[in-house]
Amino acid sequence: MLSKEFKTKNPTQRLDEIAAECNLTPDEKALFAKYGSLDEGTANRMIENVATTYALPMGIATNFKINGRDRLIPMVLEEPSVVAGASFAAKLALPSGFTATSTEPIMIGQIQIVQVPDMKKAVAAIDSQKTTLSEKANAKDAMLVSRGGGVTDIQCRILKTGRGDMLIVHLHVNTQDAMGANAVNTMCETISSDLEALTGGHARLRILTNLAIHRTATATTIWTKEALAESTKNTLSGEQVVEAVLDAYEFAKNDPFRACTNNKGIMNGIDAVVMATGNDWRAMEAGAHAYAVKNGQYTSLTTYSKTKDGHLQGEITLPVAVGLVGGATRTHPLAKIALKIMDVKSARDLGEVLAAVGLAQNFAAMRALSTEGISRGHLKLHAKNIAVMAGATGDQIDRIAAQMAEEKNVNAARAKELLGK
Repeated sequence: MLSKEFKTKNPTQRLDEIAAECNLTPDEKALFAKYGSLDEGTANRMIENVATTYALPMGIATNFKINGRDRLIPMVLEEPSVVAGASFAAKLALPSGFTATSTEPIMIGQIQIVQVPDMKKAVAAIDSQKTTLSEKANAKDAMLVSRGGGVTDIQCRILKTGRGDMLIVHLHVNTQDAMGANAVNTMCETISSDLEALTGGHARLRILTNLAIHRTATATTIWTKEALAESTKNTLSGEQVVEAVLDAYEFAKNDPFRACTNNKGIMNGIDAVVMATGNDWRAMEAGAHAYAVKNGQYTSLTTYSKTKDGHLQGEITLPVAVGLVGGATRTHPLAKIALKIMDVKSARDLGEVLAAVGLAQNFAAMRALSTEGISRGHLKLHAKNIAVMAGATGDQIDRIAAQMAEEKNVNAARAKELLGK
């Protein structure tokens, strides 16, 4: 574990400690220390029309114990208070930490078939050829199949639309340690002509869905009354904090307006880890928000309840379409080091970490919002950005930020006034 002084050290000292804790090689440490470690050649191969790179801070969330293992969590984002909030929530969950589980990494590919003359016969024809269709799709990715992956099922849905009924074929694929988009898309394209022959229809879209309902991760933990009381420096009792968070949860559960911002806070933490590991944060966002409305109303991705002993129990379940192979996870040098720091061994392991981080981030926000208010911690950190915008440099930034936070008056005009003095 990192030292208690970690957060008070400067970035160079923090890196020394991380390198020692995570057994980074000298080359990895040197790369990690460079503020702009993505070289031109690598960047130019990742996307089109590259002109330069754009840097964001990478912080390390601490205090996470997940399934009995201590974890350091790299997070890449620009928003203040997220790393601190997640670390604080994880600390309050100690000594037990988080318990996390995950399902098999099953992704869904969709083949849209239109102008089908007889839906019932079409579905029956596809069902009768599942084995043949699966074998043909699997032949396109022998490496995936050799590692235990490949097609696990083929299902049909009849979708009623303004342009008539459409047959939507779902190809379920175990993608193992890959996110799997390219593999699934290729498989869908491979069998689309066979589906046309079986159904008499025409295949249109053949693409993966980011609503990965069969590839989810769940994390749970209990925050004790004693820890919750201590978190407010005993200005509130543990029982009061529990009741406050439960009231906040019911608000998010039942009101889509609140649920939207509640889930955005969850994704603050999750996206930051997804970014750090070179995964697709947009896919995670789309899947999570679609999953939040799976029962017909947009609601909170987290749930909270009170245990028989009066402690606060939190839980989260969401789709986790992430991988350890392919894409930027292997081409971005810092993504590989971030995975090493986290010490994740599989895509399922990474998904479980993401669930724990999302739950921690949500609890941190819920506790703050329902007790002292969000401004106390968030604006204190945001004040530094305002000070920089006003033109402050060096130690002026900290001094001006501290003054504005003490006054509870964080704005550009006040920062400029203080800078003038």
